[in-house]
Amino acid sequence: MSSMTSHVIAIKEMMEGAEAYVTKECCIYKVPSHIRRLNEDAYTPKVVSIGPFHHNTNPLLHSMERHKLIYCKAFLERTETNWDKWIHYIEEVQLEFRSCYSDTLEFSKEELVKIIFVDSGFILELFWRHHIDDESTDDIFLSKPWLDNAIRYDLLLLENQIPFFVLKSLFNLSFNCDNNDIPSFIELSFEYFSYFNGSNMICDNISSIRHFTDLIRTFHLHHPQKKRPARTGRLVNHLPSATELSEAGVKFKVDTQSSCLLDLRFSGGVLEIPQLKVEDWTTELLFRNMVALEQCHYPNESYITDYVLVLDFLINTSKDVDLLVRKRVLVSWLGDSESVALLFNGLWKNIVQTSFNSHYFQLCKDLNAWYRNPWRNLKATLRSDYCKSPWQTAASVAGIFLIVLTLIQTVCSILQVIHP
Repeated sequence: MSSMTSHVIAIKEMMEGAEAYVTKECCIYKVPSHIRRLNEDAYTPKVVSIGPFHHNTNPLLHSMERHKLIYCKAFLERTETNWDKWIHYIEEVQLEFRSCYSDTLEFSKEELVKIIFVDSGFILELFWRHHIDDESTDDIFLSKPWLDNAIRYDLLLLENQIPFFVLKSLFNLSFNCDNNDIPSFIELSFEYFSYFNGSNMICDNISSIRHFTDLIRTFHLHHPQKKRPARTGRLVNHLPSATELSEAGVKFKVDTQSSCLLDLRFSGGVLEIPQLKVEDWTTELLFRNMVALEQCHYPNESYITDYVLVLDFLINTSKDVDLLVRKRVLVSWLGDSESVALLFNGLWKNIVQTSFNSHYFQLCKDLNAWYRNPWRNLKATLRSDYCKSPWQTAASVAGIFLIVLTLIQTVCSILQVIHP
């Protein structure tokens, strides 16, 4: 065989192996490196790997593999599930399963079936025990509060997911769905992640969920009375900080009525913002993974990213954080205000945005117009330069009073000269 012929054959084989890299079924992504490198820990599981992306990649996660097996076995025995039914189903969908991931999975069919089998069984038993509040004797290790929380947050990471349809189908294979005493898998998911469901969304209102990161994003987007705002191609390039707006007369008020975190409103000089709890490392983890999901999967519906941008504008320094904490808009559980400012300033780095929430666009436009008003701008300058503290305010008032007295005295002196 000539060298030319061998080259042709090699190139043909290479081209035949070229398939669509990311298909419409794809919904679980490796976080883009330019975003991931800003905070690797926010995207990496701490105690348990789920799915193929982090399988056997970190020795620190190996100790949980035994517990995953124990939980998987317990669920199969609890439900008297025929293991062959699970294996048969997983083998049937493993190609569809592969297409849900953005990167090529370097696992054989047998290896992938094992990963899906064990990880799915672990999640189903975990959710079931949470549902029935089972404090089994073999659950001494995983029932520890710190580990329970760590597992819950690991299950929210974008790279640490199994497609929801797989979990739902395996659950249905194990239970008689006609039994009204058995909750659906979506109901179990709502129970397990209820802490994040601040809008009190009910599972009847949900059409489709791709995975748990997608579920948490849906919780945050849900508004009981309103539809999601339209999108606009016009972007916001500037918004004064909270301190600057306050000096221009904007009043900040915590919105206690709305159950939707994204429900920002500005009217009559009052900016109403639903309260946000800033918790240790978990707040950053949640927002980073929701933003990463939107960057990869919802670039034209990036409502969480819009919210992050507005907060990034409002919070520049620790002074802005202190102001929002005083107004109860922020509840900070971090050590200091500077840490909170750094958190929000970092969330929007390396983010690409092609559209914007039309409601937020109008809100930012109104706030900018308020701030640029010459009279309010003058008041802001006076507050900034001459009224930074009570003592400085008193000194400024005294100085103005002295100038007025001096002016009056000068006028009187001139009048005496003109009219002796």
